[in-house]
Amino acid sequence: MSEIVVVGAGQAGAALVARLRGAGFDGGITLIGEEPVPPYQRPPLSKAYLLGDMPLERLFLRPESYYAEQDIRLLTDSRVSAIDPAAKTVALDSGSIGYDQLALTTGSVPRMLPESAGGLLGGVYPVRTLADVDAMAPKFLKGASALVVGGGYIGLEAAAAAAKRGLDVTVVEVADRILQRVAARETSSYIRNLHRAHGVDIRERIGIQRLVGNTSVEFAELSDGSRIRADLVVIGVGIVPNTELAAAAGLEIDNGIKTDALGRTSVPGIWAAGDCTSFPYRGDRIRLESVQNAIDQAETVAVNMLGHETPYDPTPWFWSDQYDLKLQIAGLNTGHTEIVSRISDDGSRASYWYFGKNRLLAVDAMNDPISYMVGRRLIEAGKTPNRETISDPKSNLKALLR
Repeated sequence: MSEIVVVGAGQAGAALVARLRGAGFDGGITLIGEEPVPPYQRPPLSKAYLLGDMPLERLFLRPESYYAEQDIRLLTDSRVSAIDPAAKTVALDSGSIGYDQLALTTGSVPRMLPESAGGLLGGVYPVRTLADVDAMAPKFLKGASALVVGGGYIGLEAAAAAAKRGLDVTVVEVADRILQRVAARETSSYIRNLHRAHGVDIRERIGIQRLVGNTSVEFAELSDGSRIRADLVVIGVGIVPNTELAAAAGLEIDNGIKTDALGRTSVPGIWAAGDCTSFPYRGDRIRLESVQNAIDQAETVAVNMLGHETPYDPTPWFWSDQYDLKLQIAGLNTGHTEIVSRISDDGSRASYWYFGKNRLLAVDAMNDPISYMVGRRLIEAGKTPNRETISDPKSNLKALLR
């Protein structure tokens, strides 16, 4: 009987094994994860779960009983130390497991401050795993001082959660502006103003010189020479693909585990999906860090492991929740040369439309689900809308879909 082993029990790994069973695969499936819990959602970690608004059980993607019911062998708290492509085995502390096909869904790991800058002090936390957030949550006390390092979406979501809990929050971003890598100035300004309205001190073009404390952080010395109190520090300076295991096994790495459009790696019989991969996309090679990509790519890889030849060609989408803001993003804004703004009369809704080479590339929609929906469908259809229609907040966007 054919045996499929999946290394990495995050969103992609969970989606892949479920799709294998849903597509009729009746061979053996083993899903291996390093964490001691079943696969769970990561987005609520820095929001509802951190604030205590979501119990642990609701984080789980599926009840633990699901895996036994589907005859999926789930190994939690298990670390794969090596892959032997020639023998077709993966090595664990408890022994080795053979496979006929292997899928790597190893995800990503957070960047951290170096030890020389105080990165190993107590009270310094990434926001990546359940254990990270469980360790951080008791520090979220009203009146405490929280320093968030990094003005990307993860850092800003953590800042919003801390501000809602009543902490004194400072965000430092070494780039010229928050969200510089992923969003236009207009989106950065909208979200900066939102945070400042909630009392968050956002400092741009400023980095961390070092964190100071005996065993736990007490202060932060910043690159502008200032010094601020910090009862806890949240690190949100991005993630890197978790490729160590794949590289050691001889798989080709190119900003992630390199795959073709079907999800095959450079080693026969080994596939990859999710944050850890880079894949061909419309003449380029990209890596996407999103729940949507983890699920959709994993499901595509699952059917291709069963003999299909379905290329993965997504329309990327993302979201972020901060305070009462629902930010929805469709498409990729890489290469844009023009921004068209659509702002409601009262300012409660806004969307920014990215164009490049006279083509709609992406849309950032703030509390504006209609703009998001219409923009995404236009991007999927390859249609370029009229700029005047977009910029007029009274126009009927849905008419663009006819």
